[in-house]
Amino acid sequence: MKIMKHQRSIAILLTMLTIFTVSCGAPQKDTAHFSNTQTKSAAKNSSASSQIQDFHNFAQTHDTFTTTLIQKRNDDSAIPAPPEELFDLVHYPSKVGDLAAYISCDPKDGQKHPIIIWIVGGWGNRIDDFPWVYPEWENDQTGSAFWQSGLLTMYPSFRGGNGNPGYFETLFGEIDDVVSAYEYAASLPYVDPDRIYLGGHSTGGTRALLASEYTDKFRAVFCFGAVDEIKYHNNTQFTFDKSNENEHIMRSPIYWLDNIKTPTFLIEGSDGNSENLERMLQASQNDNIHGFVIEDADHFSVLAPLTKLFAQKILTDTGEEPNISVTQEELDEAMKQEPSIPIPVMTSHRIEELGLTFSCPYLWEIAPDEEDDSLLIAYSRYEEDNPWDMSVLYISTYTPEEDSYLHGLATYLNQEGFDAKEIAINGHPAIDASTILPNNDGENFYQRYVALQNDSLCVDFTFLVHESFLEEADALFQTVIDSISFDRSE
Repeated sequence: MKIMKHQRSIAILLTMLTIFTVSCGAPQKDTAHFSNTQTKSAAKNSSASSQIQDFHNFAQTHDTFTTTLIQKRNDDSAIPAPPEELFDLVHYPSKVGDLAAYISCDPKDGQKHPIIIWIVGGWGNRIDDFPWVYPEWENDQTGSAFWQSGLLTMYPSFRGGNGNPGYFETLFGEIDDVVSAYEYAASLPYVDPDRIYLGGHSTGGTRALLASEYTDKFRAVFCFGAVDEIKYHNNTQFTFDKSNENEHIMRSPIYWLDNIKTPTFLIEGSDGNSENLERMLQASQNDNIHGFVIEDADHFSVLAPLTKLFAQKILTDTGEEPNISVTQEELDEAMKQEPSIPIPVMTSHRIEELGLTFSCPYLWEIAPDEEDDSLLIAYSRYEEDNPWDMSVLYISTYTPEEDSYLHGLATYLNQEGFDAKEIAINGHPAIDASTILPNNDGENFYQRYVALQNDSLCVDFTFLVHESFLEEADALFQTVIDSISFDRSE
């Protein structure tokens, strides 16, 4: 009788999969678009140059300039708690007040470590769970390659975001906030103040470039997809007086390139906004600026391979002076590497009444089934087309009728076309079975089914995902399985 219930459960769970793959939201993406219109360098625009003829020092000019905001925008979006023991939620002091940030936890090894401050793209001044979403190889804006490599990482929010004091200033006051984030990181006892790096993508890349023009505090700066003039950004997001040319100049890196004293790397794909990069290289002969256009890449595809490369460069940059260098050949070779997607950040979950502990991805929600309280469903809060977000886990508990229940179940599943074997999981007898099941539309889904026994209690873990994600999803499933433990005996 119990075997028949399992057969029915498999059919029910497969049907339920279609419900959960359409029920969740999507992570924040950088939706800024840019013009590739061919224009002359703004640095040679005589009208603009006449207005800044006395502007030689960006930091001094920035500090004495008063921006006029014609729109006072902010947001009060909540900040999700970061993954425990990986990142802390902190608040760093700034000119407008305390601002929120995620920062890597103290390694507690008594050492001082390098850190990178990473500024994500898009116009929002907030932080959310974006650093821990699936890092798409062709569009990885998460900056996760840095902390995945073991490098401390800080994700700052800025004025006006997440209920922070102040308003969005569109690349002006935010530069002060970047410097404040540096000062906070440098004050931490586990951070090496001489090895603080800065990086960013798109709008974040432009912010990073302006910060490099403002201060020489950073050891090196990495700017992906920065623009030379702010007018190439999405001007619907501008909050300043757009009729004042000086407002544009104060936010446009091309006017201030000679101020850069820190090794600063400008990266863009040939199919992205490479004209912006090329104009900046033509406008300045500053030896601290290193610009590279990546052929057959775009504004986004350069990120995953090259942030991984620069993470390794940072970890080996240990001398008294910065020694990071990179060649076009190194970058081109890095672009050829095979896609590499890590196991997601895992968090521990406990079912107290069962004495059961297991880990699952940080981004997964766990909730009881609406029709069956004994069935828990774990699924991603997002619905992107990837193995992390498309996988579903079902957990159920029951009392077996016979001592040899697991052996009989393994025999039955093998007869039904599963590849089933008897194993042990952290000292508990279990079976591990897998198969490919078609749905009513003819699509195939991979199912992995694990049942383990703790004295008189059995717990089933059933994983489902489309077969196209089998390899990556199965590695994730195995991580969950390896984490299962009990601390209570009947």
